[in-house]
Amino acid sequence: MKGLVLAAGKGSRLYPMTLPVCKPLLPVYDKPMIYYPVCVLMQAGIREILVILPPGEEGPFERLLGDGSQWGVHIEYVVQYNPRGIADAFDIGAPFIGDDPVCLVLGDNIFHSLSFERQLVRAGRRVERGETGATVFGFYVDDPRAFGVIEFDENGKAISIEEKPRKPRSNYIVPGLYFYSNEVVEIARHLTPSARGELEITDVNLEFLRRGRLTVEKLDRDFLWLDAGTADNLLHAGQAVRDSQEMTGRYIGCPEEIAYNRGYIDVAHVHATGRQLSQTLYGQYLLCL
Repeated sequence: MKGLVLAAGKGSRLYPMTLPVCKPLLPVYDKPMIYYPVCVLMQAGIREILVILPPGEEGPFERLLGDGSQWGVHIEYVVQYNPRGIADAFDIGAPFIGDDPVCLVLGDNIFHSLSFERQLVRAGRRVERGETGATVFGFYVDDPRAFGVIEFDENGKAISIEEKPRKPRSNYIVPGLYFYSNEVVEIARHLTPSARGELEITDVNLEFLRRGRLTVEKLDRDFLWLDAGTADNLLHAGQAVRDSQEMTGRYIGCPEEIAYNRGYIDVAHVHATGRQLSQTLYGQYLLCL
């Protein structure tokens, strides 16, 4: 399975912060925002990752993430020259995806729970084995009107998804993490742009639903999901990451730890990075692994 990180948004909701710097390079507490979605893919066991960038931002991302070999993965980069929506990622990434299934995660979304790695692996395997064509997640929010909202039948099966409804049919929304079979490349290529001129990810999900090949996995109510796309959300995300790390003693979005736990790198490699960052709590955490 291949992994895509869509990090090409202008970040206009964060202006003027994002005028000089791309949004996914902003800090969320003690790490760059882009670390969190990359770590989600690594937790899912995905080692081939494509980061989709806005024009002119290749240098900063490559200096930060490199080719991924320091974490035992392979990272490539491609530019999205025109902001055509989330589903455009599959057209841009088609040469990288090839004939494989794919997982897409948005560059400003943060996901965390102690059991999440098992859920990710299960979702990926379900698609790889052909048991479903797509797996998305349902997350409960108090006000779902700004999101794609899932409607369920009396048996808990998804029967519709509506983008930004005025009258939501449930409180479950689809956050920015999606597992798809290779069918998604063909589906995305044949989408019609929406009224706002974008290729909507909801239309992709609706097509899989129409084909009877969409699975929705509900996340627990205590699951941590954060969209760091506004100033308030960015502040809240940083506070939530700090609070969780202080309470549990476990770091969120630490690629070195994930790579070590999965056997991609050895402890000597982790400690070498820790020594380079030894003046920070992050570096000291690595030295304790």
